[in-house]
Amino acid sequence: MRIKYIYVVLVVLFSSFSLRAQYPEILSLQDQAELEDQILKERFETVLPTIMERTGIDMWLIISSEYNEDPVIKTMLPSTWMAARRTTMLVIYQAEKGAELQAQAVARYDVGEIFKRAWSPETQADQWKRLAEIIQEKNPKKIAVNMSNDFSHADGLVKSEFDLLMAALPTAQQKKVVSAEKLAVGWLETRTEREKVIYEQLCSIAHDIIAKGFSLEAITPGVSTTDDLVWWYRQEINKLGLKTWFHPTVDVQRGDPENFDHLRSFSKRPDQQIIQPGDLLHVDFGITYLRLNTDTQQHAYVLKPGENRIPTYLVKAFEEGKKVQDHLTDQFKTGRTGNEMLLSALEEAKAGGLKPTIYTHPIGYHGHAAGPTIGMWDSQGGVPGSGDYPLYPNTAYSIELNAAVFIQEWNKEIRIMLEEEAFFDGEEIYYIDGRQEEIYAIPR
Repeated sequence: MRIKYIYVVLVVLFSSFSLRAQYPEILSLQDQAELEDQILKERFETVLPTIMERTGIDMWLIISSEYNEDPVIKTMLPSTWMAARRTTMLVIYQAEKGAELQAQAVARYDVGEIFKRAWSPETQADQWKRLAEIIQEKNPKKIAVNMSNDFSHADGLVKSEFDLLMAALPTAQQKKVVSAEKLAVGWLETRTEREKVIYEQLCSIAHDIIAKGFSLEAITPGVSTTDDLVWWYRQEINKLGLKTWFHPTVDVQRGDPENFDHLRSFSKRPDQQIIQPGDLLHVDFGITYLRLNTDTQQHAYVLKPGENRIPTYLVKAFEEGKKVQDHLTDQFKTGRTGNEMLLSALEEAKAGGLKPTIYTHPIGYHGHAAGPTIGMWDSQGGVPGSGDYPLYPNTAYSIELNAAVFIQEWNKEIRIMLEEEAFFDGEEIYYIDGRQEEIYAIPR
C-alpha cells in the first residue's frame, strides 16, 4: 500500500510536468476526403502505368460485390464510397507502352472521377455481356484478374464471379486470362512522394500517442492495469478522430520467477496485470489515417522509488534489440527477396552473439500489407511464396523483430520487442519518424 500511495502522490506532483504530446494537425473529414481523391488520381496517373508496364499487363479487371469487397477495389474507390455497389466492375486498359490509361466502370454509376460509366442496363441488360463486349473491343494481350496463391491482398476475385466472367468471354479471350498478382501487389505497395510526406505525419502521431501513454498522464503505478493502458490508447486514438486496425497489446516483463512466454504472446493475448514499479512495459499498436496504416512496438520502464534512471542491464538489453534492427536494415537492396534478407540478417546477428527473431512485413494500405514477407515469428527459415517476392523501390515496411536477452539480475531471459516504420527508396532504407533510441522512463 505504501508504494501505491507514493505513486498516487507522484501523479499530482508530476502532473504539470507530464508529457502532453502536441499532435500534428489532423485534417477534417472533408479535407481528408479531398486529399484521398487527389492522391488516388495522382497514383492512377503515375504509379499504375509504371507497374502495368513492369508486369507486362495491358488490361486489369477488378470485379467486386457489395459486402464482399476485393482488397484492391477499396484502394480504387473514391473517398465517398465506403464500399462497392451491387457488382462493381472496373476495367483498366493501356493500349501500348507509354499510352494514357483508359478507365471504365461496368456499373450503373461513374465510380468517382476516374472510372466513367460504360454500361447502360436499358441498352444491354446483362452486365457480364457488356463487360465481354468491352474486352472484345479492346482485344488485350492479357486479361489480368485478382487471383493469387501467395497474397490474399491480390486474391479478391471470388469463385462465382470468376465463373461468370469465363462464361461471358469467348474462348479466344478466355485463354488470355492471367493472375494480376504482381500488378496488384505492385499497386498496393508503391508509395508516392505525397504519401511519403503523409507517412511522416502519421508515424509522428503514432509515436506521440505511445509517448503520452507511457507517462503518468496515463499510468498510475500500483493502480493501473495493462488493460487500462490498452483502453487508454484506444480512447486517445478515438479522441483524435483516428482508427486502430487491431486491438492494442500492452504487456510487462519483470524480475520475478515467472518467465515471459514470447511464443504464447503471439497466440494468446497477455493476461491483465497491475503495472508496478520495476516493470518493463511493451506496447504494440497501429493507427489508420488517409488510408495508410502504422504498426509500432516500443518499451518503457517504471522507475522504482529512489531510482532516477533506467537500470544499466535493461539499457544494454535494449541496445541488443537495436543491433538486430541494424542487421536487418543492412540487407535492404532492390531485387533481394524477403527470404534472402531474412536469412542473411539472422546469420549476421547470430554471428554477433545476438539471439534474434525477425518477422518484418510491408506496411501501407493494409497493416500487414502486400510485398515481401521477411520472416514470421514461427517461420524463421523463410516463408514460401510471399517471402520469395523481391524488394522494389518506394515501398514501406514495419521493421518488426525481437532480441532475446538473459538478464542476470532477474535470472531470466526477456525479449526486447521492437517495431518501427521504415521507407525504402531504392538506395537506402530509413526510419520514417526515427526509431525508439532508448527506453522511456516513467516518470520522466
